[in-house]
Amino acid sequence: MSEPAVKTTVVGSYPVPSWLAAYPSTPNLHDALMVILKTQELAGLDVIADGELSRFDISHPETNGMIEYFISPMEGITTQVSREELAAFRAQEGMGFRTQPAGIVRDKIREGTLNLPAAWQMIKPLSDHTLKFTVTAPYMLAKTLVDGHYGDLQAMTMDIAEVLRKQVEEIDAPVLQVDEANLTGHPEDAGWAHEPINHVLSAASGEKSLHLCFGNYGGQSIQRGLWQELLPFLNHLDVNHLILEFARRGYDELPLFKDLRDDIALGIGVIDIKDNSVETPDEVARRITHAINILGEDRVKWVHPDCGFWMLPRSVADRKMAALVAGRDLAEGK
Repeated sequence: MSEPAVKTTVVGSYPVPSWLAAYPSTPNLHDALMVILKTQELAGLDVIADGELSRFDISHPETNGMIEYFISPMEGITTQVSREELAAFRAQEGMGFRTQPAGIVRDKIREGTLNLPAAWQMIKPLSDHTLKFTVTAPYMLAKTLVDGHYGDLQAMTMDIAEVLRKQVEEIDAPVLQVDEANLTGHPEDAGWAHEPINHVLSAASGEKSLHLCFGNYGGQSIQRGLWQELLPFLNHLDVNHLILEFARRGYDELPLFKDLRDDIALGIGVIDIKDNSVETPDEVARRITHAINILGEDRVKWVHPDCGFWMLPRSVADRKMAALVAGRDLAEGK
């Protein structure tokens, strides 16, 4: 069977099964990974992910894996926060959705006990389907910290990027996706933020991807901004394709992506993850066709949800995945 012109994928996260949250254990985690991967296979997705359950901590099942999973094991960072440091963090712009920092930087940041290759090796044997592995962007991780050592956000971010790069070079995932949900609200840093992201991506052995969205915390957008402000940043990326949020925001900004570098394929968000209403295949097909009519078949190569599914009920997430694939097939005349 020939490959579809437009591939379907997820962004990464999936709702934690209630039975895993209630009875967190290593065997239950393994079972949950199998269930999540098989659910995506049966939905017909072209590229699947582990629901980011490789980050699940059976001792602390409530932990937010997108940040703490990466930050807590790193050397040079402590998670013990004084009242003064807490106040400093709360004074930082753009972190109002967090009650406290992920950590305090006391010394040069090194990898410590972080072990992303082990997480990949846990997932890799569980499916013959094309898999992606996701990593939170160094810029986003840096913004959740209180800097008590560097005095330079760029230098601190690049050291985090080096930690991630060393880990990524041992991961042979078909698709390596870096996730960034803070820069969208801080375009003033876009002139340099591509450098640490490219540093991480330089170690990827497969397809290189960047996901950008405007946040999804409690079903709410966290950042405010425009894609137009980030187009120069996007054109500086060493990336094969982008995975961008559109369904929630609308598609008025699509024409500006005509100025995206020719060798970067565009992924269009056609599933709104901040709404429990499930899109129909017709709705999804219309969104895909609309994007292709504006940007052309050579540009639009991926469709996906706007962001991860972690805030949704499983039944809703599963139906949205089915609608995504059915809508893509309808758009392609299948």
